[in-house]
Amino acid sequence: MLKIAIMDRRRFMGTMATITVAGAAGLRLEFEDSENKVPKEKKSDLPKRILGNTGVEVSCLIIGGVSGMMAIPTKEFDPAELANAALDSGINYFDTAASYGNGQSEINYGKVVAKRRNEIFLSTKTGNRTYDGAMKELEASLKRLQTDHLDLWNIHSLSPDEDITLWSKPDGVLKAFHKMRDEKVVRFIGVTCHTDADAINRAINMYKFDTVLTTFNPCPRRKPFREIVLPNALSKNMGIINMKVMGGGGGALALGNPAKTEVGKEFIRKNWYWDETPNQIEASVLIRYCLGLPISCCVIGMKSLKELSENVAAAKMKPLTKEEQIIIEQLMIDAS
Repeated sequence: MLKIAIMDRRRFMGTMATITVAGAAGLRLEFEDSENKVPKEKKSDLPKRILGNTGVEVSCLIIGGVSGMMAIPTKEFDPAELANAALDSGINYFDTAASYGNGQSEINYGKVVAKRRNEIFLSTKTGNRTYDGAMKELEASLKRLQTDHLDLWNIHSLSPDEDITLWSKPDGVLKAFHKMRDEKVVRFIGVTCHTDADAINRAINMYKFDTVLTTFNPCPRRKPFREIVLPNALSKNMGIINMKVMGGGGGALALGNPAKTEVGKEFIRKNWYWDETPNQIEASVLIRYCLGLPISCCVIGMKSLKELSENVAAAKMKPLTKEEQIIIEQLMIDAS
């Protein structure tokens, strides 16, 4: 195991030069931290943060609605069991969307929400952009989630070429959002974006949202989000929710997960949804990197109780410092 405290760039690059990169190389990093060895703790010991101007305190770690949570239950794996375990571990924020598994994710969460609603900050999303469509989709989401209200409703997956002026038209999606908030069916409203920093900046500048869910990780592809979107959202005191902590699409930034696109010695990224770099690092370091940013919380998809336990343990560790974050960013050199 390679131990790195805060090393200067020359020493870091010298260390990197000794590593043989065969496709996506894996490097185990353990930053010096007296809090790294996490004992068994009560669920209240999972750090919580204020979700921007909502004033609500949420766990710094969110269980995501893709990955394991949109699976059809089997004898071997029950997503509701995973959600219950997440609550027991201190995660009080459930994130899902109407589109995840064609509603299966919401159905799985609903089994837990029906019994433990007052313990949960519940968030879902609509991909619809019309008033009628969004209202119809919300009705279906509430039924699947077995609740009569949401804590957060999001306009899902803003695309770069989308005409967001249509959102505020009389038949647009924002009419549904504002109506449901006024009627207290929804407490807060948010917007999400996977792909384009300029697009999400335009949306949060044009409209008043309580939260923004977008992409922050050390991959160079996400640098515009860190440098443009993050300060803008902070200036508006928004709740900032971080996705793609491990690159999305199976977590190709994390050590041990397979790289998706690789041709011989030439590294090629082909997919808009996930992030890849020639090097991978431990999932726990990626979590600590993101929690070192001035965000509210991180949403991570989990496929097992083991992954849940490991991610919770990482979230209880000390976040990386700015100097340590720079080391990770240097490692994640995008060769595509």
